[in-house]
Amino acid sequence: MWFSLCLAACLTSVPCAAADSFAVTLDPAQNGRYTVDPAVPANGRLPAGTVLTVTAQPNAGYALDSGYYAVPGRWGVSYHESMTPRFKVTVTQDMRIGASFIRQSELAHVVVRQDIVYAKPGVKPLKYDVFTPKGAKGPLPIVVIIHGGGWVSNDENIMRGLARELTRGAEFVVASIDYRWAGKADGDATGNSMANLVEDVYGAIAHIMAHASTYGGDASRIVLTGDSAGGHLAAVASLMVDRIGDGGFGRTAGVFEFKPSYLPKGKASADVRAEMSQAIKGAAPSYGVFGGPLLSHHSDDPAADDGWKAAIEPIRHIPPATVRAVPQYLTRGTEDPVITDAMCKAFVEGLVAVGQRAEYVQIGGANHAFFDWSPDASRQATFKRHGVYHAARMKAFFASVVNP
Repeated sequence: MWFSLCLAACLTSVPCAAADSFAVTLDPAQNGRYTVDPAVPANGRLPAGTVLTVTAQPNAGYALDSGYYAVPGRWGVSYHESMTPRFKVTVTQDMRIGASFIRQSELAHVVVRQDIVYAKPGVKPLKYDVFTPKGAKGPLPIVVIIHGGGWVSNDENIMRGLARELTRGAEFVVASIDYRWAGKADGDATGNSMANLVEDVYGAIAHIMAHASTYGGDASRIVLTGDSAGGHLAAVASLMVDRIGDGGFGRTAGVFEFKPSYLPKGKASADVRAEMSQAIKGAAPSYGVFGGPLLSHHSDDPAADDGWKAAIEPIRHIPPATVRAVPQYLTRGTEDPVITDAMCKAFVEGLVAVGQRAEYVQIGGANHAFFDWSPDASRQATFKRHGVYHAARMKAFFASVVNP
């Protein structure tokens, strides 16, 4: 797998400045080892453009969690990861390289299919990973996870801890998806609007449904979850299925439709809309954005106005339960500095007002992003402290929705 560090630099507002060499730091590994070829010299600097091959090997009783390079990001260190034991990195800025390992028992219950490409509407291929429990009996309902990151960072790898937890007990198949980043964060010449991101989420779900039998999943029973920006996208995708169509987003006054970035062969948007309206049973948007100033339509189109923003706010598009029941399960940490209690309560009140089932759990002492996973030891500790328990509660909610 090839990584582009110029992309990471653009995300952090640090220009890819011309330089003869960059500093490369090798993080110490625990419970395994890795090699870098060519070797990093004693002074820790390598010529710009050097291609490094990193090979990771776990110790007995352990498995590779990820190989990675790390650079400064919008919210601290940004990890760019590979789940394969050998990967390549091109040196185009200062960075850290390392490998993270976990106990083999953490993966013993699941088979993971990685980097399944479902579309390529822009620069980067859009992909997802599938986690199928071993020994599962019959087709299982499917949980689709949508990662967060302010709509402009991270990928599906950051949700692998949650995916592993949701597959325990062999009740669900889990698919963790990626999507285009908003604006020009991917390096696309034309910026991506929020509508494009929603179209990717619907495209990923359509692809997952079309291949569900391959993964041991049941395409007629889908639930969604996501955290932060992914919580917004999960709420939109679960509640606004009726907006799937070919009419375009804002091209015609008052028409705001999402055309999935992938459509199964022989099927039109209307077919996918009909199938998803029946298949998507509910969602668990964790510390999500449901409306208000944190949301933007992310469009440079001069015609974009407040109507464009309103068209991607799930709080404005909740169907009455008598039309389509879509239960929602919300979580938020009491120490979250980004998503307020009032924001979550407003969404819950909007759901309840039209008869939708809504549950809202506040988690004492938890901050933002407690469902994320990375090589960072403190993030893993947070997930083990808050994420593991609340993943089990989320799973119980999902079971009640798909098996009423």
